[in-house]
Amino acid sequence: MSRADFVEGLRGGFTVALASAPFGALFGALAADHGMSLAELTFMSATVYAGASQMVGIELFGGNVPAWVIVASILAVNFRHVLYSAAIARYIRHFTPLQKFFAFFLLVDPQFAETVNRGESGKPVTFVWYLGFGIIIYIPWVLVSLLGGMLGSFIGDPRTLGLDILLPAYFLGIVLGFRSRDNFLPVALVSAVASVIAYHLVGSPWHVSLGAAAGIVLAALLPLPAVHQPEPANEPHEV
Repeated sequence: MSRADFVEGLRGGFTVALASAPFGALFGALAADHGMSLAELTFMSATVYAGASQMVGIELFGGNVPAWVIVASILAVNFRHVLYSAAIARYIRHFTPLQKFFAFFLLVDPQFAETVNRGESGKPVTFVWYLGFGIIIYIPWVLVSLLGGMLGSFIGDPRTLGLDILLPAYFLGIVLGFRSRDNFLPVALVSAVASVIAYHLVGSPWHVSLGAAAGIVLAALLPLPAVHQPEPANEPHEV
């Protein structure tokens, strides 16, 4: 059973690994272009393991930016992971502390989405499934980042190829995966509008967390969907 879960996780994560490969290559190319060595960019992919945060980091490392600003900026981008961990807590509460450590380290956007979908469908969220799904994404991410750093000079500026659109398109796909949820449209719309406003008023990367906060506040204020109770069976009449 454990082996079957692991293989199922590998199969599920394989397509995500293929889809995220361009992001890893893009990061490697941009990091090398900003002066990072191959060892440095590979180490960053292996330890930070968060595409958007890594992109923000390389933009800030090259300037005269205080370390606390870099940390705060990356935290702003990655704050959604706090919400992710809270959302999947009920599905992984049976994990050991060591298993939870690896589970939260591997908790990226597709891992969260698939874990929630699996849990809500009634399938068991086992650690071996979770690990299989996660490592098939993690290992290629690190390797492709290295490859992007090695070959980035041959393709020039990745933005000229339109690769910078891949990241927002990817996140849009993640969001649309939850479109069947109650109150999805108003929450997503308010979050998007608030993010755009914050981008112009406050700037990047704070607009990410502010947009998410606006969506969370609206979701908390909206009434809960009505739960349809089954009709009671007709009682037999007494004679």
